[in-house]
Amino acid sequence: MRHPLAYARNERGWSQEDLARRIRKAAERRGLRSGTTKSRVSKWETGWAAPDAHDSQPLIAEVLGIDYAAVAHLGWPHWLPGQDKPLPLGPHNAVPSLREALMTSLDRRTFLAYTSGALASLAEQWAVTEPGRFPRPSRPYGVDTEMVTYLESAGAELIRLSAGQHRRTRTLLDAHLTTVTDLIDEGRYTRPVEQRLHTLAASLSQTIAWRHFDERRHATAGRFWHAALHNAHTASHRDLGAGVLSDLAYQLLWLKDPKAAVAILDYAIPHTQHPVARSLLHLRQARALAALKENGSCCRALAASEKALEAPMHDPPPAWCSWMSPADLAVDSGRCLAELGQQRQAHRLMAEGITLLPATRPKTTAVFLAYQAETYLRGGEPEMAAETATRSFTLARRLGATRCVTMVRDLEPQLAPYARVPPVAELLEQFHATG
Repeated sequence: MRHPLAYARNERGWSQEDLARRIRKAAERRGLRSGTTKSRVSKWETGWAAPDAHDSQPLIAEVLGIDYAAVAHLGWPHWLPGQDKPLPLGPHNAVPSLREALMTSLDRRTFLAYTSGALASLAEQWAVTEPGRFPRPSRPYGVDTEMVTYLESAGAELIRLSAGQHRRTRTLLDAHLTTVTDLIDEGRYTRPVEQRLHTLAASLSQTIAWRHFDERRHATAGRFWHAALHNAHTASHRDLGAGVLSDLAYQLLWLKDPKAAVAILDYAIPHTQHPVARSLLHLRQARALAALKENGSCCRALAASEKALEAPMHDPPPAWCSWMSPADLAVDSGRCLAELGQQRQAHRLMAEGITLLPATRPKTTAVFLAYQAETYLRGGEPEMAAETATRSFTLARRLGATRCVTMVRDLEPQLAPYARVPPVAELLEQFHATG
């Protein structure tokens, strides 16, 4: 169902005539008259016509129970739920992509997730289109660079704090991104300032996307990554754009679509410049290839990841992948090998990676322990699996790491047959006690 108005209507079980009648009644309640008919609704849904922004769209918003602020911010038809087609790349869509993402974060409406095919097409467009090919509007200079420096500094601190304090920083991050979006939309600046603002918008959007991903709000996460890609592209920041694409690929892998994840990474990797960024993208490629049981290709991707991580660096790694380390390489390599049936080597690498991980990354430790527990379970070692999962579950609950808690809970059906094994029984009891 391609048009979001048709999606919103069908979601409520309304025919085109039902929607037209409700719009006419909404107009009557306001003391107005509306000539909306089934035929006119059909034209809106096929794109032959658009409802008037001042007359019909407020009535449609009222009927669908949508705040009129969305109409003012996004324009037709982007304020409607169910928009599943990414905006084409270009500076004119950088701000609309941000407005759309922020609206999905604030509004609890149902949005369709972008399809894997649509994301692959967007990745291809990113790979073949240089940002400089897009014309840019001429603006007189006006934005204070001191203000931009402050926004960058505050944004970097919020991104750092959000790693362990999702709940406390969510409102601040959304508000900060809104401020940056308004400045991009309304401000006047030089090209260097424009690049700084779009880079900041991309980094904030990427961080917020991970928050929604952790909460399993995948459609909303996808929209923030979509906005991040637009703004990284407008800023001519290729490594950041490649990183955002790899995040989308990781999400697709999580949603059991490794083939689409590989397709996106195939576009992103050749355009990645920093060796640490290349290492991370190759590692995620290996994870997807392991899920597809492509043993040779997976091992080549792991070797490429290791080689890139060991390459000499002339500049520090980009902030979005600065955490990438030998510990991450070891654990994810182990997970790949476990997927390919090489259990003994997988256990060795995972144990090595968890030992290497610094104490400053407790959330990652919890995730890695969950991976290790899953591997033990796959290898027929329920007692070790339960003991490791308990460590992960306890740490994740203390940190408020929702996604990791869910990962451990997802092991329950596989643990249930071993309910008489004491560590398994204790873990299952914890599951039931904590709801």
